[in-house]
Amino acid sequence: MSLRHAVLGLLAEAPASGYDLMKLFNASLSNVWPATQSQVYGELTKLTAAGLVEVAAHGPRGRKEYAITEDGLAQLRHWLTDVEPGGPPRDDGLLRVFFLGIVTPLEAQTFLLHQAERAARTRATLEHIEETAEWDEEMISVYGRIALEYGLRMSATQEEWARWAAGEVTSAKAKRASELARKQHEGGRQKESQGKKGPEKEDRQNQAE
Repeated sequence: MSLRHAVLGLLAEAPASGYDLMKLFNASLSNVWPATQSQVYGELTKLTAAGLVEVAAHGPRGRKEYAITEDGLAQLRHWLTDVEPGGPPRDDGLLRVFFLGIVTPLEAQTFLLHQAERAARTRATLEHIEETAEWDEEMISVYGRIALEYGLRMSATQEEWARWAAGEVTSAKAKRASELARKQHEGGRQKESQGKKGPEKEDRQNQAE
């Protein structure tokens, strides 16, 4: 549903064609809520059918300019003020950290340093946007700059954490935890192997009798 409200939000500032919306997405929202051209055009069709958006003008080569309706503006306001944001996002990278004891300390450290480098690249990209974007007084620009600051601070924190964690996984405590996990796994495999051999031994004894 957030894509629907992203489209409504962009149209709340000014009418736009599907092409214009894609340019706005790529220039402002793509780092927060990326969308493909087919997704945006598909959402425009749904919003028009629901009466939340209307075709305000027609241009050459079938170009349509869309505008938000009063019902669309009411739904956008409702979403902004009355609907709680979604729960915590799923983080595939952080999920893996829980199980890094399965691999060697060097492999765990390499993984975390890679995460640090990814965060650094993200921050560099956002810094480039901050330096090159034309920050004017329009709504998307003013509040987009506020959202950009979140990305800058978050990526800096992620890099700092990942480099700290890369040192932690080579500590004596982390190594002992990894060794314990491996021993438990090996012990389970040995029990399983012995369990498989047991019936075979009994069968041979029965045949001998």
